[in-house]
Amino acid sequence: MVEATKLPVKNEKMSVPTPHVWRPFENLRQEIDRLFDDFGVSAWRAPFRRSAFDFAPFWTREGTSPTVPAVDIAETEKAYEITAEMPGMEEKNLEVKFADGVLTIKGEKQEQKEEKKKDYYLSERSYGSFQRSFQVPDGVDADKIEASFKNGVLTVTMPKSVEAQKAAKKITVKAA
Repeated sequence: MVEATKLPVKNEKMSVPTPHVWRPFENLRQEIDRLFDDFGVSAWRAPFRRSAFDFAPFWTREGTSPTVPAVDIAETEKAYEITAEMPGMEEKNLEVKFADGVLTIKGEKQEQKEEKKKDYYLSERSYGSFQRSFQVPDGVDADKIEASFKNGVLTVTMPKSVEAQKAAKKITVKAA
């Protein structure tokens, strides 16, 4: 059984990012470019590339790379959890930061493959970096945010404060 490795979460002060501006024709062009790229030679170079038919989620910012890892975001009674798939990555190449209500995950991947056979020589290198940021809801206890990495999956747990856990009130629905 492989143990999960704890990663440090850095708390920093930084300026608040500007809100995302919706530009439908720019997004359409990016999707068309991505579709043509997927049929070209460059498709194998991006290990985190999404398919051409994926839509850009609302939390992506202008200028973000299409090579960001896929994530799942879940909410429980006591915490929020972000799970990111990062196959082939190592924990030393990951960084998790929390500043001014924004959680940022950064990573860099470098891979080199060399194969020598009797009648050919193959040398391939691929590398790239990504950064993904998430606006964290109010009520998260910033001092207790934890990140762990196991089997190529990064899990960031953001516990809710006691006040935030009590804030939700269930309202019963009555027949009219």
